[in-house]
Amino acid sequence: MRKIRLGYIDYINCLPVYYAIEQGQVPVSAEMVKGPPTKMNKMFIEGKLDITPISSIEFARHSEKAIILPEVSISADGAVESILLFSKVPVTELDGLRVSLTTSSATSAALLKILFEHYYHVGVEYSAEEPDLKRMLRHSDAALLIGDDAMLARETVRKSGSDSLHITDLGSAWKEFTGLRMIYALWVINRKFTAAHPEEVGSISKAFIEAKEYGFANVPDLVDRAHRKTGLPVKVLKEYFDTIKYSFGKEEQKALLTFYDYAYKSGLIEERVKLNIWGEEIG
Repeated sequence: MRKIRLGYIDYINCLPVYYAIEQGQVPVSAEMVKGPPTKMNKMFIEGKLDITPISSIEFARHSEKAIILPEVSISADGAVESILLFSKVPVTELDGLRVSLTTSSATSAALLKILFEHYYHVGVEYSAEEPDLKRMLRHSDAALLIGDDAMLARETVRKSGSDSLHITDLGSAWKEFTGLRMIYALWVINRKFTAAHPEEVGSISKAFIEAKEYGFANVPDLVDRAHRKTGLPVKVLKEYFDTIKYSFGKEEQKALLTFYDYAYKSGLIEERVKLNIWGEEIG
């Protein structure tokens, strides 16, 4: 069999799952493809990846193509630290103003639109731009950044000592709104691949769970790797790896379905979604 085509979101939030695989501690015979979430989403939808983390909103939009790997996600129960809205005025005062959305994002953009409509009750004009905070704010009143870009931008703002920008953590806002955690990404498998290679899917599912456990047994190594990649302070990275969660149990599934319910109400997905999980079926 050819090597599995495996997607890898090139942000540090994927390190806890991929570190063991990259180090050879958990063997996975795969061709690794790296990129931002939107690239992984597009490649998976086009059939160019067999397994990948995918923006949770994109699973809802293309669930006919995907099966969810069990017990693995990217989530947070409250503040997420890496999905941030930088605004020139408080969020509740953005009504009628312009907001730039990073082109790297899918789920985070959907989450922001849901929060604006159902929680903050503001209507804004959107534009999509490359993730560069200074450039985004030249002609917008707020900018959404995710992942390493968001964390680096926040550190730059902090170091400048400027208090002219308001920084809103979308994970905190979602928690305040719903009382639930937020699931940002899922690991999914191409449906055709599961039909053709069920034994390989079972093996790689176990490998991802084992890799996740290895990663969190070696957090100092994750912090060191992330520090070398981003230059972010060690203290910030320690807090981040304590914040981001990777389970996908009943609570995460309930929270995800709530997110999908709001996405449906906001017209961001065409129908309510059933979670098709490898080895089980949950609606």
